[in-house]
Amino acid sequence: MSGIYERPFETIIVDIEKVPDKKENPISIGRHLDGNRIGFDAGGSDIKVSAVVNGEVIYSEEIVWHPKINSSPDYHYRYITDAMKKAAAHMKSVDAIGVSSAGVYVNNRAMVASLFIKVPNELFNQRIKDIYLNVARDIGNVPIVVANDGDVAALSGSMYKKQNNVLGIAMGTSEAGGYIDQNGNITGFLNELAFVPVDYSKNAPTDEWSGDIGCGSSYFSQDAVIRLAPIAGIKLTDKLSPAEKLKEVQFLVKKDQENAKQIFETIGVYLGYSIAHYAKVYDIKLLQLMGRVTSGLGGDIIIEKANTVLKTEFPSLAERITLYMPDEYERRVGQSVAAASLPVIK
Repeated sequence: MSGIYERPFETIIVDIEKVPDKKENPISIGRHLDGNRIGFDAGGSDIKVSAVVNGEVIYSEEIVWHPKINSSPDYHYRYITDAMKKAAAHMKSVDAIGVSSAGVYVNNRAMVASLFIKVPNELFNQRIKDIYLNVARDIGNVPIVVANDGDVAALSGSMYKKQNNVLGIAMGTSEAGGYIDQNGNITGFLNELAFVPVDYSKNAPTDEWSGDIGCGSSYFSQDAVIRLAPIAGIKLTDKLSPAEKLKEVQFLVKKDQENAKQIFETIGVYLGYSIAHYAKVYDIKLLQLMGRVTSGLGGDIIIEKANTVLKTEFPSLAERITLYMPDEYERRVGQSVAAASLPVIK
């Protein structure tokens, strides 16, 4: 927390009557589609980049990268810049850049971000905090807005379904979570659902970054698929990257292999109970699922099982919460398109 607010973090014990009131800072974001825009979504396994002209996607691409195992800021800067320049090449000019990226961003600066987990603190402060601002300068001093990937996932659902009170969850390398309130704004909350515990068992897996156990990152990500694979009797070779292991299991689901399908059924059960947990904090009417884990038939299985849990265990929530998953194309690149809508062109 001290890294986010750039001041020492304190825990203060006070009497209940002295506890401060909840403070919200609603912010209107996105929904701007005029002009020539780059939309950029940085995940832990791939980059999704789009060129959007007056709301029409004229180019999109997924680019594999490995940010979490690279400590050099030059590696990160090169991949981000090259991806954006690819999109820029498809337009006569670039009017604005919108970025969806895992982590906490304040004034478009990276304060804390697991994408750059291997970058030493000193280099993080020197080279990573302003990385997106510097890339925008190199592209041509164009306006840029950087937002948390979970908030952009929620924004995507709100834009496409024309609905508010949206909780967006992207299941990819980790779990991204964000929320759009009843007025179509983000709340200013640190919606890092990846680090919110959903399993209080003493034997729950430990999150590698926060050190906490039972966190969403271990249950709604490709790590969950990989962890469940041996339990389901599926052996994955260590030679494969985590993203390749996920694709292997998804291929087995496509072949109608029952034990592979059971992995996604289990994730769906996890999700059903966790939605009830999240609903204690968020007023949810639409829950949008995105991310590479939801690609293919596995995503449909997750939705089906989560709905079954809600209807059986939490019928009142089932009546008011709609689970929505975009089509296959939007599921994979929709976040970069929503990101493109973030900046205002003046």
